[in-house]
Amino acid sequence: MPKQVAMINYQICQPELCEKGICQAAQTCPRKLLKQEEPFEMPDPYTNMCIGCGICVRACPKGAVHMI
Repeated sequence: MPKQVAMINYQICQPELCEKGICQAAQTCPRKLLKQEEPFEMPDPYTNMCIGCGICVRACPKGAVHMI
């Protein structure tokens, strides 16, 4: 079975609810694999290096990040 990786549900994601519009999940990722171009923009996951730790899942205030 392949390892799980973090994905973002863009229908739930609301970066404006994170402090200063900076994604909390992106800030907590130990490998910095969730990237935001600018504050208040949606983060993009770069799952090829994801270790599946789930830290980003717990950090998202809206529950928009999940493991698949």
